[in-house]
Amino acid sequence: MADDPAPGAPVHERLMLGLEQLNRAIGRGVAWLTLAMVLVTVVVVVLRKFFGLGWIWLQESVTWMHGAVFMLAAAWTLGCGEHVRVDIVYRRLSTRRRAMVDLAGIVLLLVPTCAFILFSAWGYVAASWAIGEASREAGGLPGLFLLKSVILVMPTLLLLQAVAMGLRAWLVLRGAGAPDGSSGTTG
Repeated sequence: MADDPAPGAPVHERLMLGLEQLNRAIGRGVAWLTLAMVLVTVVVVVLRKFFGLGWIWLQESVTWMHGAVFMLAAAWTLGCGEHVRVDIVYRRLSTRRRAMVDLAGIVLLLVPTCAFILFSAWGYVAASWAIGEASREAGGLPGLFLLKSVILVMPTLLLLQAVAMGLRAWLVLRGAGAPDGSSGTTG
């Protein structure tokens, strides 16, 4: 498999591929929640429309799944090169210049943004844990503090992906190319 480091590969290559594999596994795993969201939404609509039944916790579960998908798959999406960028310019650049743009974006934008999110959300999440926050709605889901914790997991996974992408860009700039011959995507 191209994503497995070659025997005796340098530590930085093994680290890069390991981080990419972690984010890919989390992203692909959480992507299944999109199917669950559709199914639960259908159940909510059918129960309400045809049987006059509705449960707040069931409706809230769709929102929770959506939040989990959005936040936990962000690093995987970044690794796949599917985040927003000015692709009309980026795709015309040489591999070396793309690596320079990627490295600059990581250092100047991604890392500071993730650090800001971690710093600013820490107290918010800690306060939620301190009170064991649950849904405000009667019959809503307990454990809202768990969902809010994902706010801290997202930038952490993005930072891990930033390390992997930074290592990949560094290898390209050193003239070594990407270890698996890819253009930096980890689909």
